[in-house]
Amino acid sequence: MATEVKVPELPESVSEATVGEWQKSKGDRVERDENLLDLETDKVVLEVPAVAAGVLAEIKVEAGQTVQAGDVLAILEEGEGGESSEDEDADDGDDNAPAKASASEDDSKSKADDNDDDQAGDEDAVASPAAKKLMDENDIAARNVKGSGKDGRITKADVQKAIETKSNDQSSARSKPAEDRGDAREEQAVSEKADRQALADMPDERTEQRVPMTRIRQRIAERLLDASQNTAMLTTFNDVDMKSVMELRSQYKDKFEKDHEVRLGFMSFFVKAAVESLKRFPIVNASIDEGDIVYHGYYDVGVAVSSPRGLLVPVLRDADQMSYAQIESTIRDLGKRAQEGKVTMDEMTGGTFTITNGGVFGSLLSTPIINPPQAAILGMHATNDKPVVVDGEIVIRPIMQLALSYDHRLIDGRDAVLFLRTIKELLEDPARLLLQV
Repeated sequence: MATEVKVPELPESVSEATVGEWQKSKGDRVERDENLLDLETDKVVLEVPAVAAGVLAEIKVEAGQTVQAGDVLAILEEGEGGESSEDEDADDGDDNAPAKASASEDDSKSKADDNDDDQAGDEDAVASPAAKKLMDENDIAARNVKGSGKDGRITKADVQKAIETKSNDQSSARSKPAEDRGDAREEQAVSEKADRQALADMPDERTEQRVPMTRIRQRIAERLLDASQNTAMLTTFNDVDMKSVMELRSQYKDKFEKDHEVRLGFMSFFVKAAVESLKRFPIVNASIDEGDIVYHGYYDVGVAVSSPRGLLVPVLRDADQMSYAQIESTIRDLGKRAQEGKVTMDEMTGGTFTITNGGVFGSLLSTPIINPPQAAILGMHATNDKPVVVDGEIVIRPIMQLALSYDHRLIDGRDAVLFLRTIKELLEDPARLLLQV
């Protein structure tokens, strides 16, 4: 029985998708609910599972093509694979059966020999193109990845699993003080994706390579251009002394991790400080809708996370009602699923304010771009020891530079400066976060 595999219903506001990598090839045996391919929209990646067990008889749409909801992607023959081929051979006559069996055995032996030679001579031959690219980017050898595809073929999911295992092993091996820097390096390694691709391997040093922009990269470009052209964006800066937060974190991080099973980072402090500041300056939490100002009576904070597909901004709903542990746990989960392409459309929809942390990559100062229709975005940066004057004396303190970009059509400079100064004061005296003073 033949079954059509169709493009599922796409998320609201998404009209089409691009066919990504096929996880199965024509003729492959598939199980029910096993992922056949990925569909890439301008915001999320959708998996298309097999609706029944059987054989992938025909692929209708190749990778890179554009499809819409309801389009037929493939034909699935339900049941055990290979039956029709065997029946046709039987119809040719019993006299030919021994010769065909012998030829089949020879072909199988030849293919096995070829596979052995390929694996011995070139490990990359057993990996899909996307898997090979991901292994190259993360310096992972094929021999260190267990393939789950046909005949042990390494898929992109296998490499992602190996990256996660490698990251966990390295985290366990390195000392606690270096933990944050190690996480940043792992995140950076994953986010540095195909831009460099195979140019270094090309014989002509001046060869150019043209590749189509992914849908999410196109969408990012559109939104950034829209923000720069349709908002009166301005940025204000301030320094924050991280000494108190760092001491508090160092004092309680072990017990925090033991009690809540999640590591205590700095982002939860910034989310809490931002929410408290938003409560004091509601205009920063507002947005413009045509000729109206919309004040939001809730605090949905977007946290920018990197992924192999580009920057994503999932949202912490009702961040004002979340504990430090809930914030850290949610951010960790969103970051992990962003690497796997599993953040949903709903999780990236909305948001009244955004925080982005370029400091994990070593950024000292930047002017983050507003995420419309939001009116402001907070940029965190790297913390470095600097000489500062405290009570008339020069001392060395861990200083982070903060940047607040805001839409000057809605937010006056006074409110923006005072909002950022409030965040600074709350972080420099964390007790004020608990007392809300």
